[in-house]
Amino acid sequence: MDQNQESRLLLGIGGGISAYKSVDLVRRLKERGFDVRVVMTHAATTLVTPLTFQAVSGHPVRTTLLDATAEAGMSHIELARWADWLLIAPATADLMARLAAGIADDLLTTLALATEAPLCLAPAMNQHMWRHPATQENLHILRERGARILGPAEGDQACGDVGPGRMLEPIEIAEAMRPVTVHQLTGARILLTAGPTREPLDPVRYLSNRSSGRMGYALASALGSLGAEVVLVSGPTALAQPRIAELIQVETALDMRAAVMTQVSSCDIFVATAAVADYRPAESAGRKIKKDADELVLRLVRNPDILAEVADLASPPFTVGFAAETDDLERHALAKLTAKGLDMIAANQVGGAQGGFERDDNALTVFWKDGRRDLPLMSKTRLAQTLAELIAERYRGRHAAST
Repeated sequence: MDQNQESRLLLGIGGGISAYKSVDLVRRLKERGFDVRVVMTHAATTLVTPLTFQAVSGHPVRTTLLDATAEAGMSHIELARWADWLLIAPATADLMARLAAGIADDLLTTLALATEAPLCLAPAMNQHMWRHPATQENLHILRERGARILGPAEGDQACGDVGPGRMLEPIEIAEAMRPVTVHQLTGARILLTAGPTREPLDPVRYLSNRSSGRMGYALASALGSLGAEVVLVSGPTALAQPRIAELIQVETALDMRAAVMTQVSSCDIFVATAAVADYRPAESAGRKIKKDADELVLRLVRNPDILAEVADLASPPFTVGFAAETDDLERHALAKLTAKGLDMIAANQVGGAQGGFERDDNALTVFWKDGRRDLPLMSKTRLAQTLAELIAERYRGRHAAST
């Protein structure tokens, strides 16, 4: 994302008494560079009028799923695609239960399923409801799927109880959202590789792999949403260009190396998500190879290790590698981290029933010297945002230590 572009935030208002605080929350979010659009549940409209939120946000407020007028303009699916972030404040116990169950019985819960934007929740409910095992189980489910939970706070409640369940104050929520806005990597230039490479056997055939490029493209978009200037070097994919500074399309591993080495001297961070072919045919036939013989012997030669070459530069950027492993994930990932001199490596298990290539979901274990973080199975879009924030955290930590 262009670092001067506002981050587009969809604010969902649940039917809790603290909905009145969300009016001020809109203002606080706008002060921090968010373009805010509001969606209200029916219960929320009985507490605060949609007109109030329209006045402070500057946009019409959506309240119903099947609104003929709204569907003629920005449909609910287009609204889901519009959002960079989905923040629900207040998130009531009922809303959290429906989100955990995947129920889509109103506009807000439908948007939560339809959007690829990261989900943030600011819970607000009675302290007994918050402590109930069902709510805590729903909370666990939502966290496992990648939702970010803001609060709740403890204190006096509208019902007269005292305890956990109060929605955080608007300024606290707005400040909590700040680390994941455009300011986190503003000024950083990131070079990222994604997708497979194709190594031609002849004008018709090639050697490649099962990488779809989805994780790399999602990560490029997520890093851009943190304010970075992202240059994406991509092998062949069927994906739409993410909102980034530049897309460079290549085909072979040698093409990708040439593009990377041309760009790398001006980047601060290098992220190698591409599944680069380890080998290429020693010779590519000038015309289609005919199936005349019972056997065909191919002589392969090794491709350059782009990631290792970048990490071995005299003044290397902050370097992040990826490792797709079918077995012994931690041992192989740590060996690559050390052997190639990387700052971080994100490892994922492939070849199993869940995650990996050609799937919408994935899980990662991220390693760095003396540290690790497990990122559970979630959509690649949400996983990319979580990983982008971790890269930003580690990069800023190293940058601060060297200044």
